[in-house]
Order: sequence, then C-alpha cells, then structure tokens
Amino acid sequence: MGYTTLISGNGLPGEATVRTGVTAILPRGRDGVGVACAAGWSCLNGNGEMTGTTWISETGSLAVPVLLTNTHAVGACHRGTIDWVMTRRPDSEGWLLPVVAETWDGYLNDINAGSVSPPSAVQAIDAAASGPVEEGSVGGGTGMNCYGFKGGNGTASRIVDYGPDSYVVGVFLQANFGRRRELTVAGVHVGQELLDDNPMEEQDAAAPPGAGSVIAVVATDAPLLPGQCQALARRVPLGLARTGTTGSHFSGDIFLAFSTANAGALSSNQPAGGYETLRFVAWGGMDAFSEAVVQAVEEAVLNALVANETMTGRAGHRSPALPHSRLRQLLRDRSTVASME
Repeated sequence: MGYTTLISGNGLPGEATVRTGVTAILPRGRDGVGVACAAGWSCLNGNGEMTGTTWISETGSLAVPVLLTNTHAVGACHRGTIDWVMTRRPDSEGWLLPVVAETWDGYLNDINAGSVSPPSAVQAIDAAASGPVEEGSVGGGTGMNCYGFKGGNGTASRIVDYGPDSYVVGVFLQANFGRRRELTVAGVHVGQELLDDNPMEEQDAAAPPGAGSVIAVVATDAPLLPGQCQALARRVPLGLARTGTTGSHFSGDIFLAFSTANAGALSSNQPAGGYETLRFVAWGGMDAFSEAVVQAVEEAVLNALVANETMTGRAGHRSPALPHSRLRQLLRDRSTVASME
C-alpha cells in the first residue's frame, strides 16, 4: 500500500485549503501488476463510484492497482494509473480499466480545487510497500469524517484456519459515513451520549448527517472463486452495521474483495483452446471467512476513529477527534451496569 497525502492552507476565507490525497493498493505488489486475482464486488448504496467494476463482474478478475481518493479526483487517479502502468510496464496491454473508488471530503477539503492530479496517483503507487498499514488521516482518508468525528483510513485482519492451512483475511476501508447518534462501540450505543461538539451537523447543510460514503477492500491469501470473493464483499455491511450505521441515502457504500491465491489463473490473455485450473475453498467452509470479514470491518471502522486527531479545514470547518477518555468511561459504565443486571 502507498499514499499521497496533500495538506495545505489554514482554512482562511478566500484561501484554497487542501485536505485530501490518494491511497494505492497493489494486490500483488508492483512486480505483480497484470497478474490477475480472483475478485468480486458489492454495493450497499450507490451514491458513490468505483470504476472498473463491470469488468470485474464480467471476468471475476482484478489485475490493476486499486486507488482510493476523493469524489472529484476519480478521473485524475484513473489517468494516473494508466500513466504509471504504461510507463513502468510497457509490455502491458494497450488498454486498461483501472479501479478507482471515492468518498466525499468536501467538508474539510476544497474538493473543486483540483489538488489531486495524475502525478499524485503515480506517487501513491510508487510509494507502495508491504508492512504495517497507516491509519487515520493519510492518503485518500485525509479529509474524511466518520460518525461526525474525524475519520479516514482503518484496517484490521483475522487469521482463519481451514483444514491444515491458515489464511489471513484483511480489511482496509476509507471511512466517511454515519450519523453521530448512531455510533456503537463493542455493542454499546454511545452516540447518544456524544452528541455535543458536532460541528458537521451544526454548520454544513451541504452534507446531511450520515452523508459521505465508505469504501472497503477485503484481501485474502485464501484460494477463492470470484463468486466467493463477491460473497465476502457482501458481508461488509454486516460489520458496518455493528458500528451503528443504518445506511444513508447520501452515502456511497461500495466494497471489493480479492484473493491473491491461484497466481497465473484467470488471465484475460489465455489463448483459445486452453484450460485453467483453480484451487478453492469449499463453499461449505466459507462461514469462517465471512465471520472474519464482519469482525475485521467492525474493528477497522473503530481503528479509523481511534487513530485520528482533530482537523480544521476548508472555511474553518472543524472535525473533532473521538474523545477517547469519554468513550472509555461510557464503556466502563455500561460494563458495570451489565454486571449488576
């Protein structure tokens, strides 16, 4: 994963204030661009965009970087991905259908300023590396908000045992959704107790409560069919719901899942007359993978909230950080009540 984070300006009147960026996910790393992964996608609410999904539906495969950014930067990232592939992989096909997804950061970011350019996308792809994933206000998550608090990037993973083997199910999401009053943590409905200091609902009529969107990417090394990847993508809303959201009409909620197993299969360039072989988890063994997705999505949302600090952006708009001490006290109080019942 790699990031381009763009921050400039102080939110003063007449000043272009930038709080945005690009996140790049390379399923097989830079050297593996063009090598297909089994993939599937799903949508809870369509007030958003993820390009390239019709080709994923057609072929069940993904062979390009996945980029996450703001709503008005989809075109720039699409062009930047093409530039990166054509420059660094001249042996690639003469056409590409990049996968670029977005959430709206116009509360904190001057979204019409065109701050994200094709070179911003190239920079994010070039910066991609393995290792710990940055959370909070970085890359495409820089200017995002979640449940009326500062949101952005969150990630979590689970290990799933399957027969004699163990696989990882990881989730990365760009969290920019939810009404403050809905927020639920560890099964405790805390949002109603945290309604103060909620400037998004007090100041910005252009962003109704719950607006914004969420993009989630599920990645696993378990061998899966494209339909099984789609099945995991469909489980993402169950994890989101555990954090309280009921899904807003003004939120684009789109999810992608892919498997890095079976390298070399599902290529669109296989000559006619040939055959391919896929090794995959039995459908009857998918429940543990679904559970892993739901748990990791819930945790990733909470990580996106916990990892953040208060940010001030466009027109002086402020997004407060989740108050850690108050949240801990609410959870302790609920635990005390539950033990007495």
